[in-house]
Amino acid sequence: MTQLQIRFYGPLNDFLAPERRGVEFHHTVHGSTSVKDLIESLGPPHPEVDVVLVDGQAVDFSHRVGDGQRLAVYPAFSSIDVTPLVRVGPPALPEPRFLLDVGLGRLSGLLRMLGFDTLWRNDYADDELARLSHDEQRILLTRDLGVLKRSEVIHGYFPRETDPSQQLIEVVRRFQLTAHMRPFARCIACNGALSEASPDEVQGRVPERVQATFTRFQQCPECKRVFWAGSHHARMQVIIDKLRELEQHP
Repeated sequence: MTQLQIRFYGPLNDFLAPERRGVEFHHTVHGSTSVKDLIESLGPPHPEVDVVLVDGQAVDFSHRVGDGQRLAVYPAFSSIDVTPLVRVGPPALPEPRFLLDVGLGRLSGLLRMLGFDTLWRNDYADDELARLSHDEQRILLTRDLGVLKRSEVIHGYFPRETDPSQQLIEVVRRFQLTAHMRPFARCIACNGALSEASPDEVQGRVPERVQATFTRFQQCPECKRVFWAGSHHARMQVIIDKLRELEQHP
């Protein structure tokens, strides 16, 4: 048997039993195990882990734990520079792109509204989610820990909130997305990149009252939907303004 002392930090505690949150605890392992397998057996998925210290030394996920060792497990912290350490977490993607599971359809629309390339379908299989996330270097957002713990998944996150608007705030904060936002650049329905359209181009494709009121339109080349700055646009702008306030009040 291998006897260990372990402590998790920050939001990684969300995955632990209540009595193990925010404290160092004793844990017994039968046989040899890797750091990755040990961490995930206790709850946290590996994509949310950034640094692991064993007896004060940074190690990678393949490190085999030994008897009497002390482990400290850290999430990604935007305010702490961990560059000198061995990081198990991947570097941030230059342009965040997302892949969402079946339960996050409304969140997918909100991310597209902010201009993020976001894939979502209501019939993705678990293995397809893991493969697409890996092959296309997309951040997998899912509330299915089993999917997030698949070895193919490199970039991923488990939204804690259940309300889509709160999930959006959570994801924007976690991945520091405000600087990458390009609002109203993508089709909320299908993820296509929107292009400008003249009133003549959308003639007969929008209600007459809209045609008479607005002069600027956007259209999706994929699904052919037409968008304009109506009341729904104004409500979305309120959300965008609130998200930008996070830069001043994190």
